[in-house]
Amino acid sequence: MSRLLEKYTTEIVPQMKERFGYKNVHQVPRLDKITVSMGIGKAIENNRRIETATKDLAAITGQRPVVTRARKSIANFKVRDGMSVGAKVTLRGPRMYEFLDRLISIAIPRVRDFRGMSPRAFDGSGNYSMGLTEQMVFPEISVDDVEFIQGLNVTMTIDRSSDEESKALLELFGFPFRNV
Repeated sequence: MSRLLEKYTTEIVPQMKERFGYKNVHQVPRLDKITVSMGIGKAIENNRRIETATKDLAAITGQRPVVTRARKSIANFKVRDGMSVGAKVTLRGPRMYEFLDRLISIAIPRVRDFRGMSPRAFDGSGNYSMGLTEQMVFPEISVDDVEFIQGLNVTMTIDRSSDEESKALLELFGFPFRNV
């Protein structure tokens, strides 16, 4: 069992029940999935960018990514229908908690000029999205091997919660929010 999953069951659930007055353990919000994606707009110019992005994403998440393709042609962006434009991974279960642990304890502290994550990035349904400007904040990526610096998006989908409940859950996990 991963460290954060154990922390969730032993510490976070009782604190959330007390704070929000839940009567049942199943009412407590829980992390359903984490989606990590990279949009590679410059893949039009250089097709190797897709290969490098998928290799980096696989190293970061421990799971093979799915290459996303354009759904329709857009002439101004030189994109044709079916062209590879990104990669994504959906993490669930133990891998999700391992990734969240590495994100909170290793990757986020390595971000330059870090002042905390924005508490306004909730979508109204309790889900939280954040972006990282480079993939090199993860220890799995060697700085010497990086050909292209690529940003990535991380979306945490949280079941049965409002924005306030989701923020409380992420704070209990140790997520560093900025004071606004």
